[in-house]
Amino acid sequence: MKKWNYRNLKNLLVAGLAVTALLPNLYLSPASAAEAAVNATAATEAAKELPKVQVIATGGTLAGLSTDKTSFQTYKAGSLPIADLVASLPNKEHIAEVTTYQFGNSGSSAYTIEQLYDLSLKVDEALKTQDGVVVTSGTDTMEEIAYFLDLTVRSPKPVVVTGSMRPWTVIGTDAPANLYNAIKLAASGKTKYFGTVLMLNDEFHAARDVTKTNSYRTDTFVTPEIGALGYIDENNIRVYRAPFRALKPASEWATPFDLGKISKADLAKVEIAYSYQDAGPGAISGFVAGGAKGIVTAGTGAGGISKAMSDERKAAIEKGVVFVTTTRTGSGSNYSSGDGIIAGDNLNAAHARILLLLCLSFTSDFDTVKDWFTTIGYGQK
Repeated sequence: MKKWNYRNLKNLLVAGLAVTALLPNLYLSPASAAEAAVNATAATEAAKELPKVQVIATGGTLAGLSTDKTSFQTYKAGSLPIADLVASLPNKEHIAEVTTYQFGNSGSSAYTIEQLYDLSLKVDEALKTQDGVVVTSGTDTMEEIAYFLDLTVRSPKPVVVTGSMRPWTVIGTDAPANLYNAIKLAASGKTKYFGTVLMLNDEFHAARDVTKTNSYRTDTFVTPEIGALGYIDENNIRVYRAPFRALKPASEWATPFDLGKISKADLAKVEIAYSYQDAGPGAISGFVAGGAKGIVTAGTGAGGISKAMSDERKAAIEKGVVFVTTTRTGSGSNYSSGDGIIAGDNLNAAHARILLLLCLSFTSDFDTVKDWFTTIGYGQK
């Protein structure tokens, strides 16, 4: 019995080895082979069809390294390389073919206008081969950086500016989600011809309209009165309104502010003078002495300034300085204009400064600047 069992066991082993030897020669049926080929082709085509998005990093809280995992406000901004941050994002290969470029690694307020000039040109260079660009930035002056790009980038492809209110390395950070959603938004193509948009906290806003409203909260960015352009809820990207730029014919979409036609030396110096009870003339006189070609006033109520500031403004206008009036209230329109003075409409002071700076970098003609504020700044005609 033992001998028979051994012989049968041996035969089974031999048979098993024979089947194993034949396995490499087995083949799929024609139908199965065709199905496998179709699936392989589909996978390859899907990979080819993924939109290309480049993340251009400038630093900020998003790239911040915290003292420890609960240090929400104690961290060093602009510490982590963008390549490492993007590499750590899960499932990004399902939404885009993502590349990175480290433009800089600093807080947003550390950048000069000359550096923003370089950043804008870099974005346009990237958009020659990419379907969209994400720019990471600190949030302190993010709205100004975004508006500068909005006014100067020549390509109508999506440009999304994002950042975070908490550093990458703390519990509950909003940084990875914001970066992932910004890539998703840029890859979707839904903001093509919108100009630059700003995306945080699952919301995206027009660069012209958005402003930072809180020093710490993650829902800090708001578009006063008008509201966000849309929202990102996992796989759903909903656009509920479009900025006026998106309504222009393609031939009229680009602004006159082609940075390729000027040098950094042409960039105008423009300042902001803040009005308050019994405000003195020193801010305006100091800015003029410092070489300002334009000054934006952040006035009380509908744009009013003190008598001392008003008198000093008249003297500055006689010297050729251009003024734009805005309100310090945080929202609302402004219609105050006159000789040497342009109404800022509902642009806040920071946005009005960026627009005036670019206008004066391309022309010294007051009427042209005033027209650009109306057609580009407001979109009213």
